[in-house]
Amino acid sequence: MGLHHAMDGGEISLEIDIDQGARISSIRFRDIECAVPFRGQTLTWGWYAMAPWAGRIRDGVIKNAIGREFQLPINLAAPHAIHGFGLTSSWEEIGDGYFALDFPAPYSGARVEQRFEILDNALRWSLEYEAHGCELPFWLGFHPWFPRELNRGGSVEIDIQPGKMFERGPDYLPTGKLITPTPSPWDDTFTEVRGTPTVYWEDVMQIKIESDAPYWVVYDQDSEGVCVEPQTAPPDAANLGISSDAYLEALFVFEEI
Repeated sequence: MGLHHAMDGGEISLEIDIDQGARISSIRFRDIECAVPFRGQTLTWGWYAMAPWAGRIRDGVIKNAIGREFQLPINLAAPHAIHGFGLTSSWEEIGDGYFALDFPAPYSGARVEQRFEILDNALRWSLEYEAHGCELPFWLGFHPWFPRELNRGGSVEIDIQPGKMFERGPDYLPTGKLITPTPSPWDDTFTEVRGTPTVYWEDVMQIKIESDAPYWVVYDQDSEGVCVEPQTAPPDAANLGISSDAYLEALFVFEEI
């Protein structure tokens, strides 16, 4: 499966598949696997970074400040582009748990650096975007796939308390209109999130996701996993006129319950 990098922090250990997006292919907390394994598709396994965009971009078309259009790859979610170049790329290892990717055209010149740090019972995950003269819109996200079932205990549950939710159009892209959140099932983008979003498996463990990310995507329509994704901007952000910070960080805190 290509180049791997292992990190062992005692309580938490991870394996990073450098050639498959420098994604976490395995993350174990006290011998409990917390990542959905590879199951045949690029989008649906591991924990991966989304850059230089997160979520879908309508028709895969990105525009610069003066309106010139550039076509992005749409092979993973036609007719739209999805989740950036990071998850399909081989990254460069630049330190222990520290990786970099120089983007292809039309983002030529731009770069992202990704860092994993194990702190006792937590994983700190960060992304930093460097434009280096590239003027195209960008935004960042984390896409962890949590298993529905562990080797014991209850099925996964998601605790998130959003103030607002983006209305989702028939094409699954946010319309830009903010509405009162609806109950799950979700493939949706939330904002004004209160408290700390948490994924938990009754009688086994929980993972709290501490991040000041302004937007969160939650996906729970898969039979084997769920996703809670901190993002610097929502899907299709450029077409919604929403700009982004160049840095994203989240702390995943693991606890037995």
